[in-house]
Amino acid sequence: MSVINNILPSYLDSASMAEKKVFFQTLLHLSGVDGHSDDAEIEFITEAAQSQGIENLDELRGYDDEATVLKNVQIIKNRHLAMELIREMCTLSHVDNVLSDEETLFIGKVGITLGIEMEKIEQISNWIIDRIIWLEQARIIFEES
Repeated sequence: MSVINNILPSYLDSASMAEKKVFFQTLLHLSGVDGHSDDAEIEFITEAAQSQGIENLDELRGYDDEATVLKNVQIIKNRHLAMELIREMCTLSHVDNVLSDEETLFIGKVGITLGIEMEKIEQISNWIIDRIIWLEQARIIFEES
């Protein structure tokens, strides 16, 4: 659980429970937008949601259609929380090492719905990719498997 706390820092602590639920509903939708949910993606979402007091992900799964998710996400008014959602979406989309066109498109739609500029979404995405590369380089340098 300590890894998840590092992934999801205190920015979610000040979010309302409704915002947290929408946050994780959006991540759940993203995990399946390419036609399949990877076990690693679901594990990531489950652990993160539980760390925020959401024990039953099944109640969040009833929002499978994109239009409903995009409507619900509008509850997030805090720009910082909105950008953190985009960051977590970018992170989640790379968990299975495959960034699909469907994932990219959905992240863009969520960002636009939240008023995040495409340039900012691209900056966040590039930062996540740079972080992944940096961590992989560290594994090579320190001869970790």
